[in-house]
Amino acid sequence: MTTDTLSKSAPQPITIKELNTENQRWCAGCGDFGIIMGLKRFIVDRQLVPSQTVNVSGIGCSGRAPNYFNTYGIHSIHGRPIPIALGVALARPDLNLFVHAGDGDTLSIGGNHLIHGINKNFKCVFLMYDNEVYALTKNQTSPTTRQNHPTNTQPSGSYLNPLNPITVALGLGASFVASTADWIPDHLTNTMKTAFDHPGFAFVHISQRCPHFDPNNFDHKNSNWFSFLKHPNGIEPDRRLADKAEILEHDPSNLAQAFQYGAAERRYFGLFFQNKEKPRYDNILHGLVDKAVKKDPSKILDSFLV
Repeated sequence: MTTDTLSKSAPQPITIKELNTENQRWCAGCGDFGIIMGLKRFIVDRQLVPSQTVNVSGIGCSGRAPNYFNTYGIHSIHGRPIPIALGVALARPDLNLFVHAGDGDTLSIGGNHLIHGINKNFKCVFLMYDNEVYALTKNQTSPTTRQNHPTNTQPSGSYLNPLNPITVALGLGASFVASTADWIPDHLTNTMKTAFDHPGFAFVHISQRCPHFDPNNFDHKNSNWFSFLKHPNGIEPDRRLADKAEILEHDPSNLAQAFQYGAAERRYFGLFFQNKEKPRYDNILHGLVDKAVKKDPSKILDSFLV
């Protein structure tokens, strides 16, 4: 039994048009459009077979993602995309598996599953859509809402400092932690490529615009507030901004430095950390199944006879 996902080419060339389904329904200017297109560009670049590809999501604006891919998809329940994705990985390790989750699916109602998903390190690309607000429920405070930002649930401003997705993932022992944004398309797609090639749970944090409820967040027309992390084993800076944004050398094997960049007030895009040697729960379990002594199904209950 193989535990590696398929990356063989489709019988006929796959195009963006063939991956499209219904018209995407989000607010004008929503960053979700860019994220979906980034993943479609990656699927086309690698020519992943749609019938061997699965998109799993939870609830929220990002929850609709599987509807917009001509692949297999599961629009699951709030906070549960990770355990459902784990089921897919265990039952069909040959499939290309992508998990779509918002800030709530990742760090609120789904936070407990993030702990075990990262710890089990099963093979998938986990995409965290982070617009720093609960937009589908009309502008409520989320775990990543910046302090003092007014929302409908906390009109005087968010009371607490937000959770930091990068340091949370690093602290939980993630084997792969990267960050990108919806408005830097080349970097977004290249991040997905690097994440897909990682042998384990690839945590990808995506800064996502929400112009309807938070138009002043993420100045996507300016690059003076973020930096790219660059390394031969990392992710290349976005070519459109390579000559405009700060670029720093960072070895993704350096966990201490990854924490420093992740905890900084300045935003960093790139590969923070990668460990290809971390054990995988799916590999271990499949190995046990392969080594198990085969039994006659008709005699499986014989040991219980009295």
